[in-house]
Amino acid sequence: MRAARGPGTMQACGRRRSSRPSATPGACSSPGPGGFDVFAGLPLALWLQGRDVEVHLGNLSIANLYGLDRDAWVAPGVAAIGPDTMTYDSYSPERTLARWLARHGRPATVYAFPRTGVRPLRSAYRALAKRLALDAIVLVDGGTDILLRGDEAALGTPVEDATSLAAVLGTPVPTRLVASIGFGIDAYHGVNHVQVLENIAALDREGAYLGAFTVPGRSREAALYRDAVAFAATEMPGAESIVNGQVAAALAGLAGDVRVAERIGDSELFVNPLMAMYFTFDLPGLARRSLYLNQIRATEDMLSVSAAIDAFRRDITPRPRRAFPH
Repeated sequence: MRAARGPGTMQACGRRRSSRPSATPGACSSPGPGGFDVFAGLPLALWLQGRDVEVHLGNLSIANLYGLDRDAWVAPGVAAIGPDTMTYDSYSPERTLARWLARHGRPATVYAFPRTGVRPLRSAYRALAKRLALDAIVLVDGGTDILLRGDEAALGTPVEDATSLAAVLGTPVPTRLVASIGFGIDAYHGVNHVQVLENIAALDREGAYLGAFTVPGRSREAALYRDAVAFAATEMPGAESIVNGQVAAALAGLAGDVRVAERIGDSELFVNPLMAMYFTFDLPGLARRSLYLNQIRATEDMLSVSAAIDAFRRDITPRPRRAFPH
């Protein structure tokens, strides 16, 4: 990875397999809209694994996990998905990733969290952190809506992001980070990226922005990531990840309205090189800027999270939308 501004020295998720110090954050779980968000952490995870860091992958799943065999549950609210795990239906990004990992001779367990409110998800994260003796957790968002504080013109799809952010904020591990890849993708959901940049500047002033780095398109990590995205598209036709498809296209040097999946219909995309960059943040610092996170900390289910965010939005005047000046 090339560093545009180095995030400093910090330990990675899990434990080092040797005495070599880790130079960047690791990846443990992916928040955001669920689904294929876990794939967004793959380039970072692969880079860390190549430097003898023990990395575990997890996902806030939108698949139906309650049909899993009892043996798949390693703790309340935490399922361990492998290449051969029997799932309730054919939609399983976690199993698809596990199969890709197995094909490449890598540890092939992907942890999955059911879609719940903050309190159960926080308990699940605590149980998994204790089970794996984690020294860091990095939430990886495919997109930028995890960086929104609540008063922007539009919030994209905030429910899963906010739930994961609040849950990990309450999980006692030494290092907690957020990484966002896919700058510009959430314009599809109305996110104003001028406001995203304003938020990053504010986080920088408060010491919570740790810098950005790119995944070089010709790197081993980029090649493997593109292969994983293509494999998932083959395994789950009709449910391809539009987010990861755009990031993969950016890593292939493409730009503009790239047709990454048939199901995008008439929507116009704008693939660009910024989509290949990770923007990194101190998780507690990011959480402190949220205007509504305290209002969802005791929620039991995602409907309650959604209702709390909607209630907050009804009582504020959002910041006006702004266009890029150049």
